[in-house]
Amino acid sequence: MRKTKIVCTLGPATDSPEMLGALIAAGASVFRLNMSHAPHDWVRAIVPRIRGVARQSKANVAIMMDTQGPAIRTGDLATSLNLKPGDTVEFTVRGARSEEEYSVDVNYDGLIDDISEGDVVMVDNGNIHMKVLAKKDNRIRCEVLTQGVLGSRRHINLPGVKVNLPPMTAKDLKDIAVGVEMDVDYFALSFCREKSDVEAMRAELKRLGSEAKIIAKIEDQHAVKYVKDIISVADVVMVARGDLGIECPMEELPIIQRRIVKSCIKVGKPVIVATHMLESMITNPLPTRAEITDVANAIYEQADAIMLSGETSVGKYPVNCVEIFDRVARRIERSGGAGFAREAIIEGPRQKTVAAAVNLANSFPHSKMVVFTLHGNMALHVAHLRPAHAPVYAFSPDEWVVRQLALPFGVFAQRMGFSNDPAKNVFEAEAALLLKGLVESGDHLVVVTDIVEGDRRHESVQLRIVP
Repeated sequence: MRKTKIVCTLGPATDSPEMLGALIAAGASVFRLNMSHAPHDWVRAIVPRIRGVARQSKANVAIMMDTQGPAIRTGDLATSLNLKPGDTVEFTVRGARSEEEYSVDVNYDGLIDDISEGDVVMVDNGNIHMKVLAKKDNRIRCEVLTQGVLGSRRHINLPGVKVNLPPMTAKDLKDIAVGVEMDVDYFALSFCREKSDVEAMRAELKRLGSEAKIIAKIEDQHAVKYVKDIISVADVVMVARGDLGIECPMEELPIIQRRIVKSCIKVGKPVIVATHMLESMITNPLPTRAEITDVANAIYEQADAIMLSGETSVGKYPVNCVEIFDRVARRIERSGGAGFAREAIIEGPRQKTVAAAVNLANSFPHSKMVVFTLHGNMALHVAHLRPAHAPVYAFSPDEWVVRQLALPFGVFAQRMGFSNDPAKNVFEAEAALLLKGLVESGDHLVVVTDIVEGDRRHESVQLRIVP
């Protein structure tokens, strides 16, 4: 079974019940709602539609709401600006007026305070480069370095500049409230810069009564600098290579990705590699060979999940993209992985019990692992250690936990009520796996459960052979 999970961004190309069903059949595990473009009415319609199609397909699918975050953008322009190297552009804030031929307002008033002469400004996903010449009276004068056409509401990146934006905007807070209302499973925090940003989102979710998990998106140099602190408080980390590739030197990007994936696996935090993975397939039926190699590298590093963005939200070949992810993942997983889990930090009796179970499963070539979990933690501990070949079948009585386990590496979760008799739970799990054809007679099952001794329960590892 494929262990690397697939995240699909939904949009006009894929939000119909038929397309949702096709994506699930092709191998999608998580659906992403991009709040940079998604209105609330659409969110309220698409979430129950996803849940309904998943039930029909008998599939376990999670939903991620990705906040827009505190992005710096240009304002509206009456006509686009055709810029050439050497041209002068002024960015204005706080209602300032410019006498320059080329000028545009910016939505972030603090830009004038954060930026300095000599800083590089990258506009429209890095397509237009500028250099700050001077700033005065809420106007920032820049020299254009690369040719390009500047349209309305274009994104601005400031490599190496620490901006004093809040972790969540007023729009983000409204979006999060709708996500909580609709019971989404994960919230992605865009432009997360330090651990306090994650803590601010967690406080907001707690205030709203949500138990959703938080995905910290690493998108700029400041976040890279403090990534270990961010990993320590986030539930999941995303290597968001779109903005990250603009904010950091491009030759550093593969190294940054590898370090983040390795750091997450080391401490047992799920990690997603995202953006531009099959970008050419937005318009083309086949990917480039370089894209296939990029996808293969993320799978070889044993990231928990790989993500599609425009490829599935607006692209012409969304189902093909998922199928290609699936094919590449299955093949690369058979060839082995980077082995970052060998450096995993194992602390406490529960994690050490799980480590013993994984070692046992690794010693049998066709073993499967069965984990009983109330809150999902035992299943995460197993995924943390990246079993060599055994899939991890997790059982929980909590549908919320089951959905959240759609993301971690190699975990396949289903809902099952628990008896007070652990032996009965094992029997029912075994029967459920046999019924679905997930195990066969003679398979070795490594079971992580508890045993009863009088009025006491003890965690245990059992080796069972399917009858």
